[in-house]
Amino acid sequence: MLFDSPDTSHTQALTPDFFAGDPVEVARQLIGTVLVRVLPDGAVIAARIVETEGYDSPRDPSCHVIARLPGAAAAMGGEPGRVYFHYAYKQALLNVTCRPVGVQASILIRAVQPLLGEERMRELRPVKRPIDLSNGPAKLVTALGLTEELKGQPINGPAFYIVPGEALPDSEVEITSRVGLRRGAELPWRFLIRGNPWVSPGKPSAATTETGLSQP
Repeated sequence: MLFDSPDTSHTQALTPDFFAGDPVEVARQLIGTVLVRVLPDGAVIAARIVETEGYDSPRDPSCHVIARLPGAAAAMGGEPGRVYFHYAYKQALLNVTCRPVGVQASILIRAVQPLLGEERMRELRPVKRPIDLSNGPAKLVTALGLTEELKGQPINGPAFYIVPGEALPDSEVEITSRVGLRRGAELPWRFLIRGNPWVSPGKPSAATTETGLSQP
């Protein structure tokens, strides 16, 4: 799937208020938007979001891990629209917090498609196959040069932000259960661009129907 070059101007950045609602709905709305990373030397990287997942405690059984991860409850329950790194097997995964203060909710960004600065991304994450550059949640963190200094920062900061992209109709967006879960495995809260080669190779945790936006 080809896309037009995005307007990566910071004036177009989504504000934290965009993330104040239901993370499942926001996860769908983020499909097709563009992550922009301005590196310390001024180089700009841009990549289209092609896969997301929503996480929403307390209705989400998979969020039981929050209570035993140091700092996770406070970070995820902070103000909406903040960068949060969840760690799995010591690898950082990019999340953005959702809902009002006190509610643990977030979106996990699982895969992105390079649009601008792909050569720089390959310097940050050398790969043999181009498709492996950013087709997974840990991969994209490295390829975009995302570092701990961004943790807790508003998602519309000068060094890292999201801009609107090409709006995609529902017919082009596939809904599945999330990847790698035992609890809440059946919830259809994963969204991806149908047929996009940059979607992660992760398999859904369970078979499900495409009704992800209307869970109680």
